Amino acid sequence: MQASVNALVPRYIIIDICLYKRQSFSMRHLPLTGFEWDEGNREKCQTHGVTLEEVEAFFRQERVYVTPDLPHSQQEHRLLAAGRCPLNGRPMFVVFTLRGAGDQRRIRPISARYMHQREARKYAQEDRTSLHE
Repeated sequence: MQASVNALVPRYIIIDICLYKRQSFSMRHLPLTGFEWDEGNREKCQTHGVTLEEVEAFFRQERVYVTPDLPHSQQEHRLLAAGRCPLNGRPMFVVFTLRGAGDQRRIRPISARYMHQREARKYAQEDRTSLHE
């Protein structure tokens, strides 16, 4: 099973690292060369009704809110991103890891899903709050 890399990704992505409940942010400019897809992560993302195009568009936004996914990071460092899909405006979560190093870093999505209604309301409330800080 060989991974494919999509080179249609910005050279740098700005990721807001959320340290605790989006109250503290650290801006990081990460050099990226693409996405890493294989049979496993394609299927996992599509199981929840999210297309690969939506996941990639999600990371092409100017900002993505990210927090460490500590409960699921025993084998590799996983991150949980929250935001809106720019293609349809729906709020979504993406669990991912970064692969490679230096100027060969890639985003490997692990799972993606749209937020449930309660999660979407909470996200919208927190997003409005963070815009006014």
